[in-house]
Amino acid sequence: MAQRDDETQIAAAVRTFFDAFTSGPAPDVARRMVALREVLLPQALVVRTCGGEPTAYDVEGFIAPREALLTDGTLSEFREWEVEGRTEVYGDIAHHWCTYAKEGVQGGAPMSGRGAKTLQLVRTGAGWRISAAAWDDER
Repeated sequence: MAQRDDETQIAAAVRTFFDAFTSGPAPDVARRMVALREVLLPQALVVRTCGGEPTAYDVEGFIAPREALLTDGTLSEFREWEVEGRTEVYGDIAHHWCTYAKEGVQGGAPMSGRGAKTLQLVRTGAGWRISAAAWDDER
């Protein structure tokens, strides 16, 4: 029973992570960003690779520019979703590995892409939280 609860909580955290990256009205995006902050540890580290030198972000350094991009009209009709994933849990740590896809309109032109993400999670008194994330896009 506890394992199923863990799986449910981890799946919800992963879903919240992906749902955050959906364009739309500013209040809706802001609500999703609040939810994203809630599933990330305040000290979480997020790393982007994508063929260059890795770029590391703290929570606010990661969220703020993405929230602006999703609401300022530069990126519209955008969404990102998990294609396939798996989770492994050991005690109070978990790892979620997945592939994902994204699509939208950027600067008036359709765009799409795919990639892979890794999320590390830890059990806290408030439930499972993402402690680290990294991603790489297909080139």
